[in-house]
Amino acid sequence: MLDMTHRTLQLLAHLQTGRRFSGEELAARLDISPRTLRRDVERLREYGYPVTTRPGPSGFYQLSAGRTLPPLMLDDDEVVATLAGLALIGSTTAPDPFADSRGGIGTAADRAYGKIDQFLPKRLRPRVTAFRATVEAAPQPAPEVEADVLAILGSVSARHELVTFAYTSRTGDTTTRRVEPYRQVHFHLRWYLLAWDLGRADWRTFRLDRISGISPTGTPFTPRPLPARSAAAYLREEVSAGRHQAVVIIDAPPAVVGDALRFQDFDVVPLPGDRSRVTAWVDSFEWFALNLLPIGADFRIEEPAEFRDRCGELASRLERAAR
Repeated sequence: MLDMTHRTLQLLAHLQTGRRFSGEELAARLDISPRTLRRDVERLREYGYPVTTRPGPSGFYQLSAGRTLPPLMLDDDEVVATLAGLALIGSTTAPDPFADSRGGIGTAADRAYGKIDQFLPKRLRPRVTAFRATVEAAPQPAPEVEADVLAILGSVSARHELVTFAYTSRTGDTTTRRVEPYRQVHFHLRWYLLAWDLGRADWRTFRLDRISGISPTGTPFTPRPLPARSAAAYLREEVSAGRHQAVVIIDAPPAVVGDALRFQDFDVVPLPGDRSRVTAWVDSFEWFALNLLPIGADFRIEEPAEFRDRCGELASRLERAAR
């Protein structure tokens, strides 16, 4: 016999066809007793699904029509996670406060955050109301990305369909690109597309806020293997290109290190004795050293030698300034 959660979902799947089912038919399909079926129907009603029942020899079960979206089957933790995610996305704001962001993903998340409770079971709505009334997410300025851009690129990527668009570089030059889209990646408050650029015959990443005039071609392509273990890993390597890599051992646990370096691009690995190995990609060794000092723990530079030299020079300047 199916477990209760699976069985309830199976029952819901049958009822969402819109047809009427006799109790005997549903019980046989789910391999349960009529008594268990009645309990499962009551459970669906508690979740907010309007199941109509007619008793007697010609009786039936049917899901009432008129709902554009039935209540979501989420448990308590999933509801909190969903609301927290919407709050974080909704906190992203366009750098230009006067920009028209009605179609932006942040604005859409903010709207969804305010209305999701109507799609939840009644028992969860008080919890949603309490969460929304007591949680705030600080605004995070980020380039605005239209929700349609994410949706269209997601569709053509899933269908393995060539797409063309206009792309504006950081210098303001606009070119037309024809690409094989693969993945959309969120990295450092920016949305990127990883694609194979047919015109350049190479992998490229494109900022979604610089893409316009998207046009699916209807032409399929054969997917290529990704150029790294994941699109996020490839993007990180590309963004880090030309930056300095530094590796240090810090006499502090990863939680403390991560909090102090939260605005840096780094990886942290725990070591025995509440220590951490940090690999960071930085524009300036001196700036990174100054970010390590507030941790209040000793650290040892593993590599590169240039980082050690720069820290020695910085220490000499600080000592002279102190005298």
